[in-house]
Amino acid sequence: MSLYPKAHSKNMAPTTFLSLFLLISVAGQTTPVAEAPAPASDDCNGILLQYVFTSGSKIKPTLKSNPKNQPYKFQSILSIINNGLDELKLWRVFVGFQYDELLVSASNVVLADGSSFPAKVGNGTVFAGFPNADLKTAVETAGDATQTSVQVQIKGTQFGVGSPNVPMPSNISLVNDGFICLKPSMQGKSVMQVCCNKDPKFKTNLTLDEEFSPRQDGDLTIMYDILRTYDSNYWAQVKIANHNTLGRLDNWKLSWDWMKDEFIWEMKGAYPSVVDTSECVFGPQGNFYQSLDFSNGLNCERRPTIIDLPLEKTNDTKLGMIPFCCRNGTILPPAMDPSKSASAFQINVFKMPPDLNRSSFTPPQNWKIEGRLNPDYKCGPPVRVSPSQFPDPSGLLPDTAAFASWQVICNITQPKGASPRCCVSFSAFYNESIIPCPTCSCGCPSNTARTCSTKAPALLLPSQALLVPFENRTKMSLAWADINHLPVSNPLPCGDNCGVSINWHLFTDYRGGWSARITLFNWDDTSFADWFTAVQLDKAALGFDAVYSFNGTILDGVNNTLFMQGLEGLNYLVAETDGANPEKDPRVPGKQQSVISFTKKNIPGINIPGGDGFPTKIFFNGEECSLPKILPTSSSSRRISSFAVTTSILALVVFMLMRQ
Repeated sequence: MSLYPKAHSKNMAPTTFLSLFLLISVAGQTTPVAEAPAPASDDCNGILLQYVFTSGSKIKPTLKSNPKNQPYKFQSILSIINNGLDELKLWRVFVGFQYDELLVSASNVVLADGSSFPAKVGNGTVFAGFPNADLKTAVETAGDATQTSVQVQIKGTQFGVGSPNVPMPSNISLVNDGFICLKPSMQGKSVMQVCCNKDPKFKTNLTLDEEFSPRQDGDLTIMYDILRTYDSNYWAQVKIANHNTLGRLDNWKLSWDWMKDEFIWEMKGAYPSVVDTSECVFGPQGNFYQSLDFSNGLNCERRPTIIDLPLEKTNDTKLGMIPFCCRNGTILPPAMDPSKSASAFQINVFKMPPDLNRSSFTPPQNWKIEGRLNPDYKCGPPVRVSPSQFPDPSGLLPDTAAFASWQVICNITQPKGASPRCCVSFSAFYNESIIPCPTCSCGCPSNTARTCSTKAPALLLPSQALLVPFENRTKMSLAWADINHLPVSNPLPCGDNCGVSINWHLFTDYRGGWSARITLFNWDDTSFADWFTAVQLDKAALGFDAVYSFNGTILDGVNNTLFMQGLEGLNYLVAETDGANPEKDPRVPGKQQSVISFTKKNIPGINIPGGDGFPTKIFFNGEECSLPKILPTSSSSRRISSFAVTTSILALVVFMLMRQ
């Protein structure tokens, strides 16, 4: 049985075609849906948004004992209609999905965070228009709905909402700057709509008649510039630039989606991680380019992954000779070395019909960039901007312009549930125990029931235990717990599982100042060149005096953060190596260490042992590390003996003299 609700024909505008009859099919039967009136198009003189749930059905597996996790297929239509007087450029709409939805497909859009389909959107997602990102007005198009509105056909899977309930989003709204959206209204059970109007208080320096969108700022920007163009192919330059003071990439990997069956024929300055053209040979590309020898091409994947070339290829006439290329995937912060804060390569792209002309370009979508032990980045869709200008190398001729340019903005983000990739331990001169990295700081194996506890706090350690891998610390930590009468969980806590750990040791504390010692440990199999670490000290950073084995400075515009990097010749944090006798001795981590001195002048009320001497955040190569939740305590109620102070100061003086 099926039910077709009656449509409201009175005052129905051409753009209200979505409020027709709805059919919901759930678990093999059809369910009537409350009649939905036509959208209030006549009442909205701004941007009208409408979300219509059109159908749903139960899919396998059938989970009778666990209905909350029962999967259901759903289909919906999202409509964006420009009823205003100004063109809506680069429209973006948020849909507040809330039932662990997995989007399988969506027409006329890409996901603004760069995710590819299928995509998990249970916390909501932002759609961005593609290939048409702008919506013109009815005035300038004589009411042409194909130019003033867009429909997004959504198909996906949701969990736990079956008939007679309808899995509607919690909210829909326009996220473009300068608009105010009221609270969405429900029309029946399956139609949600909202009108978004311009904010009269919003001020912008942009003019609506500009041909290109303005360039934006971001933690990381990627430019896609068309340098040379032919009927069937073009050459583009991709330049990645880091603008974040603490952002960094090591061994970067860049990926995107081709939208129109393009393929990579040649590259300079970088290379695909997989050289394979078989998809072209057996695909539409092979049918069209029948005379092309695909064995000379590079990559035909719909989503290729690009990697940087090593340093020795910089001056290679075939693969290198591109400014900012061939740095083994390392992009440093601009404050560390501006000349190494960018990376670039060129790519020869072949097109497919109907885009076989010199002026037809479709930039790739769904960009993603990642590195090894670096921050996580989320990238937006490419935005057409004014053509980039390239200076003449000789300086004699005028600049040349790209034929077309797109900008991709990537910002550092912390994915929900993601684990850090480095951790910190705390220690102090007034306490013999080391507070280690928290249990499972960087994640834990999924099956630990018989081996270790993921919830038990990490055992306090003697200082010598910091120098050996976690798997070799068991006897030390148990003996230390026995000597100091410390509790021991059963099973023992799991390790931190971090490739890099940092120890922050409160070295001295006296009337006029204090000092700390920082030690970096690399437990990974690969070394870190040009490493850096950044330490945020909320109150004590103002008293920074000197770092004795590293270069150190307080960063401008970053919250009380001390930035440190290795001196020339000491900027290499080597990988973990075998012990002197590999059969008996534990492996040895790579290590870098320095003492840092601070003054207490002009910082009233500072309490170093009470917490002011310990960082609130520590970063390694841009990645924020996991910190202990407790601080070392003094066994004498935080009162430090004059003997301990004198001994610590003497040790610091001896260290400084040795450095000199």
